[in-house]
Amino acid sequence: MPQELEQIMPMIRGCMENDRNCQRELYQWLADYAMKIAYRYVSRTEEAEELVSESFVKLFRNIGQFNGNREGDPAALLKGWFKKIVINTCIDHLRKSHLKLIGMDMGQEQEISDAGQESGLDKLSYDEILEAIRQLTPVYRTVFNLFVIEGLSHEEISILLGISIGASKSNLSKAKHNLRNIILQRTQYKQYA
Repeated sequence: MPQELEQIMPMIRGCMENDRNCQRELYQWLADYAMKIAYRYVSRTEEAEELVSESFVKLFRNIGQFNGNREGDPAALLKGWFKKIVINTCIDHLRKSHLKLIGMDMGQEQEISDAGQESGLDKLSYDEILEAIRQLTPVYRTVFNLFVIEGLSHEEISILLGISIGASKSNLSKAKHNLRNIILQRTQYKQYA
């Protein structure tokens, strides 16, 4: 795993020159990382693999735009840049799949109270939580990932997905509600199993 400037920059230069060994090394370093990101947006492994492959094509095609000379760890900078490519590739895929990113009227949205309810998160493993997220509809899963995991604001999500801020808030609220129900069902099932 290349971490130092001495390892990263020659590998990037090699990728710019279409050096297959450098491309292979970069792929091996980032493939699992990219799969984890893509798998948060799509539920099928084959679909995630396809999106990762497409992301690598974009990475190699645009590697000359990467600025590894900025202040900071070049490995972290490259991973952050590639993360954006993977997320954008996933969102483009969802758009092409004619995903309807339309939320209900905000006036009809109801607040979901956590009072008196256990989340059940403490009873589930990391993999079980990810599996619960994967069970959300593509719309809810996408907004949930962008807001909760990627840390984007509702305004940023609305621009990225081409939806209103209200629709982003509504979809997040519904995603949290559905996720809570999925987790409660799982913890109740575990309790009685």
